Amino acid sequence: MLIAQISDLHIRPKGQLAYGVSETNLYAEQAIHALLRLDPQPDCVLVTGDLTDCGLDEEYEIVAELFSRLPFPVYAVPGNHDRREPFRRTFAASGYTAEAGPLNFAVDRGPIRIIGLDSLVAGESHGELAPETIAFLQEELAASPSTPTLVMLHHPPFETGISHMDETRLLDEARDLERIVAANRHIRRVLCGHVHRSIQQMFGGALCQIAPSVGHQVALDLRPDGPSAFVLEPPGFLLHRFANGDFATHAVNVERAPGPYPFLLPDDYPGRGRLPEGA
Repeated sequence: MLIAQISDLHIRPKGQLAYGVSETNLYAEQAIHALLRLDPQPDCVLVTGDLTDCGLDEEYEIVAELFSRLPFPVYAVPGNHDRREPFRRTFAASGYTAEAGPLNFAVDRGPIRIIGLDSLVAGESHGELAPETIAFLQEELAASPSTPTLVMLHHPPFETGISHMDETRLLDEARDLERIVAANRHIRRVLCGHVHRSIQQMFGGALCQIAPSVGHQVALDLRPDGPSAFVLEPPGFLLHRFANGDFATHAVNVERAPGPYPFLLPDDYPGRGRLPEGA
């Protein structure tokens, strides 16, 4: 089973750039094409927040059109740049979005259970898990205690060392979430976005993974006083392969690269025979 995780699209109204620089709509188009090029194709796509830049209806219309091109299900949680009600309207027809309250969900896809948590705090950048969201998570975990489970939310629950992003991570409920993860060994991954970089850390005994953005990336600056900044490094996403009871995760570049080239060498290749072919 293959599950693609994309994050932080930051879709803008047509003709507008994010922060006056980043062509996020074009990047998102390229990400859709990259997903469609995958062979085999994913069984579903998870979107870990910040689908839009300002939560505007026009932005969500673009999001809906982009996702309509995918022949597999898309499951999304909101980020701090999203707004609940237009988000809810956009995904209402999908059947998994809550009709009121936090945008939490739980779905079963083949042998996997996916639990999405709403960490959005309206008007703020940091994340929180409301009491009803914590209760929802515990109930859903208890309902299927032997099923390998992915938990997804926008805000990561651990420090990354990028100070300006750590100030806006999941704050007060991070330890509560860690205790829940530690008590439920069937949670195989905790998937996040927000930081616009590929980062991993063990969390409650499970691997917590932050996906890179399919648009611009946050600058890698580990100085305590590093400024808030982004760079136009190559967009990417994560591809989680479930087999033999667990996940292996691949980092995928959105942009096409030259190749693939075979590891076969012609007979007159200099140094041929010193190393086995394919090394």
